[in-house]
Parts: sequence; C-alpha cells; structure tokens
Amino acid sequence: MTDTKMDRSVRSFSRRKFIAATGAVGALSLAGCTENTGNGAGSGGDRERVVVTGSSTVFPVSDTLAEEFMNDHPKVNVPTNPTGTGGGFSNNFCPGNSDINGASRPIQDEELQNCQDNGVEPIEFQIGKDAVTMAVNNDSPIDCLSYDQLAQIWRQNGAETWSDVNSEWPDAQIKRFGPPSTSGTFDWFRNNVIGDAGSHIQQYEATENDNELVQGIETTQHSIGYFGYAYYRENQDRIKAVGVRQGENGECTKPSLDAAQSGAYPMARPLYIYVSKESLQRDPVYNFVEFYLEQSSTDTISDVGYVPVSEEQAQSNLEKLENAVN
Repeated sequence: MTDTKMDRSVRSFSRRKFIAATGAVGALSLAGCTENTGNGAGSGGDRERVVVTGSSTVFPVSDTLAEEFMNDHPKVNVPTNPTGTGGGFSNNFCPGNSDINGASRPIQDEELQNCQDNGVEPIEFQIGKDAVTMAVNNDSPIDCLSYDQLAQIWRQNGAETWSDVNSEWPDAQIKRFGPPSTSGTFDWFRNNVIGDAGSHIQQYEATENDNELVQGIETTQHSIGYFGYAYYRENQDRIKAVGVRQGENGECTKPSLDAAQSGAYPMARPLYIYVSKESLQRDPVYNFVEFYLEQSSTDTISDVGYVPVSEEQAQSNLEKLENAVN
C-alpha cells in the first residue's frame, strides 16, 4: 500500500486477496502512539496526519493499528486520543478536528446533527464486538449480579451498601468506579442495563482512563466498576470479573470473547469507527481506514481483547469505504 492514489479496481482486487489469505496476525503492542500529537485534522509539517479520537474502549484497537500502519508509512502520523465516544464527537470529530472517531455505541441524533451543521458527513463501520465487564476487588464475595441488582447499584438513589442489594453480602459502603457521562460505555450501560430503573448515579469515581478504573478497583475494598473487556483481560490477576445474568432466574455468564461472540454474555455490544467522508478524499486517511477494516476480521482484534467481525462484514465495510469516494 502506498500513499499515492491507487486505481480502485486494483484496491478491490488486493482487498479480496487480503481477506481470503489472512488467517491471523501476531499480537501487536498496546502502548500508546509515540509520534507527534495535536489537535486538528489534516497535514502537519512535512508529515501527513490522520487524527483519531473517541472511545477509550476502541482506543487499544486504534492505537495498535496506528502503530503498525506508521511502521509501514513513515511519512504518516496517526495520533490517537481516548477522549470518550461523546467527547470525541462533540469536541473533535463533528467540529472537523479529527478524521476518525472510535465509538462504543452508535452515533446519536444530536451528534449527527452537530456533524451536519459543521459540514461533516460521518460514515459508520463496525470493527468488532466487546463484552462490557463488571469487575470487583479480588477479595469481594460477589461473583454474580443480575441486571436488576446492577441497576440497584448504579442508579441514582439506589443501594448504598452491599447488604442493601443482598442481605448476605457485607454491610459496607459500595465504592464505584466507572466511565464519565461523555463515554459511550456509560451511555450503553445506562440505556441497556439501568434503563427505566432511573438515571445513572452521579456520585462515583469517573475517568476516561480505564487503567485508572482498574487501579481503583484493585486498591479499594468493597469496590465495583465497569469498562471494556480488553482492559479486564490485561489485568485479570488484579481484579475479579463478575458474572452477569438477565432476569433473576437466568444463567450467570462471565465475560469472555466466546460468550460475547455467541451472544451468551448479556452485556456484549458492537464497536464502531466513524470516518469523515471529506477526510477520506485524502490518501493517508483512506489508506489507514482501509488497513483498519482489513485487520478488523483478523486475530489483531482478539489479541487486543475484542471479537473480530466476520470476513463478510469486513468485505461489506471495505465495499462501503470504496463507494464513499466514488
């Protein structure tokens, strides 16, 4: 792949050949990008820039692929910034200051309107699936929670102590750690788990940095928190994942890639990237997105800690990408 324009038929042939031939790729580093960062889509100095913002859940995928892409394209800089899904849309992507926004839930109507008001046309691509993970301190006796119990713990004016949820559990204050309201994971959990039970509690330790959530749960007795599965898998010796069930008599299922893929895990959800159609007219953006979508059906995604899309979904994504610039 080069940074110059390629004939679209050549791209299409290469793409089909890539998907047919790719079975697995090696695990890539989860470390952050080491190239120059900054705000604003477009080029910077003598280096072309592809700016990626958005979901902290999607961030490990974007960051891993950005590093790999930059290794092969030394004249392209791909800074990645985990701003949160909503924060990325409102502050970066829709104002035209980033080219790509990771999202752990679909774009909302008001965000779409904001993009349209700024002349930004977002194109949606599903790039994987996550198992939203509820975790507790390793010394916690809690092993399984129902949706109703989760709603009790996480709704405003809900349970204050663990014994409020279950009389057999400790009579101790619940210490909560979770994503802020700008997070797509926050939105997904509020809408799909708390639902009509009320609004999300406001009194909790909130941060977009999922590693800080892990640390908070690890070092705080009687704690609980939630985030994307990749962060749990990287830290499963430090904290304990809680099984989840829908309904009081449902089966309790622990988060895993297999359970998310099969649908057995109740808190599985799709992951997306949104790409500016205008940005796709620039070859570095097109080439990076093409690379990203090619990798989305490979072991790169599962190595990070998420479920890859099917080869059929990857092919559909790549056709949508090609059509977006024709």
